[in-house]
Amino acid sequence: MPTIADLIVEGLQNAGVSRVHGLPGDSLNGLTDALRRNPSVAWEHYRHEEAAAFAAAGEAATTGSLAVCAGSCGPGNLHLVNGLFEAQRSRVPVLAIAAHIPGSEIGTGYFQETHPEELFRECSVFCELASSPDQFPHLLDIALRTAVERSGVSVLVVPGNVLLHRLDHTPKAATVLPTAPVVRPSDPEIERAAAALNDAERITILAGAGCAGAHDQLIALAGALQAPVVHTLRGKEYVEYDNPYDVGMTGLLGFTSGYRAMEKCDTLLMLGTDFPYRQFLPDHVTTVQVDLRGEQIGRRTRVDLALVGTVRDTAEALLPKLAPRTGSRHLDTMRDHYVSARAALDRLAVNDRNRTPIHPQYVAKVVDELASEDAVFIPDVGSPVIWAARYLTMNGRRRLIGSFNHGSMANALPQAIGAQAAFPERQVVALSGDGGLAMMLGDLITLKQQRHPVKVVVFNNGALSFVELEMKAEGLVSFGTDLDNPNFADVASALGIHGSRVEHPADLAEALRTAFAHPGPALVEVMTARQELSIPPTIKLEQVKGFALYAARAVLSGRGDELLELAHTNVVRRISS
Repeated sequence: MPTIADLIVEGLQNAGVSRVHGLPGDSLNGLTDALRRNPSVAWEHYRHEEAAAFAAAGEAATTGSLAVCAGSCGPGNLHLVNGLFEAQRSRVPVLAIAAHIPGSEIGTGYFQETHPEELFRECSVFCELASSPDQFPHLLDIALRTAVERSGVSVLVVPGNVLLHRLDHTPKAATVLPTAPVVRPSDPEIERAAAALNDAERITILAGAGCAGAHDQLIALAGALQAPVVHTLRGKEYVEYDNPYDVGMTGLLGFTSGYRAMEKCDTLLMLGTDFPYRQFLPDHVTTVQVDLRGEQIGRRTRVDLALVGTVRDTAEALLPKLAPRTGSRHLDTMRDHYVSARAALDRLAVNDRNRTPIHPQYVAKVVDELASEDAVFIPDVGSPVIWAARYLTMNGRRRLIGSFNHGSMANALPQAIGAQAAFPERQVVALSGDGGLAMMLGDLITLKQQRHPVKVVVFNNGALSFVELEMKAEGLVSFGTDLDNPNFADVASALGIHGSRVEHPADLAEALRTAFAHPGPALVEVMTARQELSIPPTIKLEQVKGFALYAARAVLSGRGDELLELAHTNVVRRISS
């Protein structure tokens, strides 16, 4: 007779799920045994449940389809929480199966008892305890459909004894697949938006991840409005390529041209973005915001006209209503600014006469040049995100995913594993920080065990360098950020993974070519400059004062050599370039 776990596996199979990411445990035995007996859904084994949840988030982000992770009761499923927050904040569909203690023991303080339905409530769109076999298959159907339709996390909490419950009949699991509705504002709202845009003189578009699947409509809209297009980090992969109106990014990771294009406009058109940094949004402009989720509109800045709909459907309705434009002064000025800003960034991404340590901009640039045309890039939170944002080139086939909203360290390796599991023949490149890789170092073993050919590029600067940058901006002398790292290449080699270490810029390209050509997992450790500064598009007086205070405190603390290294890495090099 089939069990509840068999019914779950059937439901996952019907929903197009190919694998479950997790780590086994006694309360989860019913599910893992059902997977053993039904090889159509594979079991992806990890060394830490957090990595399994991140991997599910990575798979869902790259495929756009439902991904699944699982953890055993108590500490097991509790480890899932960080990866589930990542999936929820990135709005990708993930089902988490959180096994629970025996149903008869809930509430007694039993061994490993927690209350997952309360713990996971904040990082999910659906979270329920299935305490009775009679709740299946309906609860499974609801959990799957909610994750798929709302692009978020569903958590199904199931006591281990319920997973093992044998059914006296064979109910058929539902087939839950995503729908594709047309969603756009009403005709009167479209008319009002067209009137506002037709009356504007200098329009700038801020485009985010909601522009996925709407590239042609975005380009047509920018052309009709003669508007420069600023993109967010999550929007980069959907907006940047084949875009004659692109002027780069704004925000903490962006550069001046994106910031100026928004600063100088009189009308801002926000398309599919929940850009969080208010200080980079312009004041005293007319703002029109398009978002599929109406509750997101106006959260960051005052909005004059809210349009609820997808970017694709809304743009298609709006385009016929726009009056032809002849003037392009605002666009031309901002494009010229972008060309200048882009050239300034590229001048920093050079070999620098084979000096060491290697500048991280150069590492990112060489990775960009050597990676495949459909590579999936996944940077760790911290400085690797900066270099990915500024130096990786998108082309409509490449992908760029990461923990861009949740901002968790150590995301790159496990998300890369999930992406590679979904696309075994595709090049997946994790851009790992030394701190991020060390945090989830155990799942390098997962690469070897599961034979995933992920390429890991480690930016090793011996510090939590982005944290140090934040400290400097606040006038603080860095403390607690040193990392006494092992030789990561040797660690990889000891695990049976191709490993190499690069200390000189002249050796970088060959090391990367060799790693990228290697048929299995590979790790390239690059020794990079610790004091590299990433300058945001605008610097406030408080930040200037902060750096001045930091400099004074560093000297008084006997750390003047740190200031000399900072000057040599940044000021002297910029003057010479």
